[in-house]
Amino acid sequence: MTRASGRPAGTAVPAAPVPARLGPGDLAGLAAVGLRTRTLRAALSALGIAIGVAAIVAVLGLAASSSAALLAQIQALGTNLLTVTNGQTLAGATAELPQAAPGMIARLPGVTGVQDTGTVSGVSVYKSPLIPPVETNGLSVDAATLGLPAVAGTSLAQGTYLNAATAREPVAVLGAAAAQLLGIDRIRLGMRIWAGGQWFYVTGILNHAVLAPEIDSAVLIGFPAAEKYLEFDGHPSQIYVRTIRDNQAATTRVDSLLGAQASPADPSQVTVSQPSNALTAQADAKGALDTLFLGLGAVALLVGAIGVANIMIISVLERRSEIGLRRALGATRGQIRIQFLAEAILLSLAGGAAGVILGAAATAAYARGHRELLVIPAEAWAGGLAAAVVIGALAGLLPAIRAARLSPTQGLWSI
Repeated sequence: MTRASGRPAGTAVPAAPVPARLGPGDLAGLAAVGLRTRTLRAALSALGIAIGVAAIVAVLGLAASSSAALLAQIQALGTNLLTVTNGQTLAGATAELPQAAPGMIARLPGVTGVQDTGTVSGVSVYKSPLIPPVETNGLSVDAATLGLPAVAGTSLAQGTYLNAATAREPVAVLGAAAAQLLGIDRIRLGMRIWAGGQWFYVTGILNHAVLAPEIDSAVLIGFPAAEKYLEFDGHPSQIYVRTIRDNQAATTRVDSLLGAQASPADPSQVTVSQPSNALTAQADAKGALDTLFLGLGAVALLVGAIGVANIMIISVLERRSEIGLRRALGATRGQIRIQFLAEAILLSLAGGAAGVILGAAATAAYARGHRELLVIPAEAWAGGLAAAVVIGALAGLLPAIRAARLSPTQGLWSI
């Protein structure tokens, strides 16, 4: 006996064919084919992603490189430098540090070095007496002790520093900025500058003082010479104190005692600071700008995401026949969905990879130009690529869903 269908009784009905699964290689091939057929449009869409990722990588890379250079600089110069400056009286006038203040500070436990400078007021410096008096360039004349460069964290760029003999004579050493403003780039025999109505011989130029920038714009002469030739009263205005290196406890302890030790009569008229903290504050200020540029990078990524979504929507409309044919040949909605989603992710990932390369190149060029260590943190390039993948997935989700909803007949109508 047979059934109405003509199939003998007891014959098993063949099962519907199971759609073949798309492996990762097949999926990547399909996505790549979809992008290669529209190369120019895909490249322009990926450009927004590349710009955004490049901005993120460059900002984080530059911040990390600058931070590494700053930390290396602080490590080399040490965080054990403290400065004592004269503050203000209750009446608002400039206070005066006692002449014995450096010696009293040197007695503190944990102090390894003390040097000081004193501002010589009412004295301007010129390259020659023919320079108009108003063109002072903001330079100061400071009396300085003989061991100042080592304690303040600077060194000689050219020439020689003051010694026991030259500190008593009209001899000067220029800070880095002072030499530049005076137009002096090298030390020559007999070189002189005009200060306080007389000539001073220049014997040396200092390197940039990172922890003591006030020295850069100063013309340094010996205390005895300042008293002899410029009527200086001998009171220090800034004292540089070195404590035991790599001993923060000692530095903190000395910091808490400096005010009272420098001016026992009125410690409130003394200002104590740690210059290395100023460098850290500069890094924090740069971090605020980094946040701004990261925001701009995020905006570029958003624009790139819109571009990816746009190209994927257009791609779905243009490839209706392809979608219909694949559906007619047995492709499931899920396979169609994952195909278009993979295309969007691949497009964004290509833009992200290009952005990482561009950002790394920009960081390398900047670091090389500023002679800094090149540092690109892992979170910069990994975060950029991850952001590109997430943006591609989000931008391609709606077009992929729309493509999957097309039935075979709807897709084939466009043939």
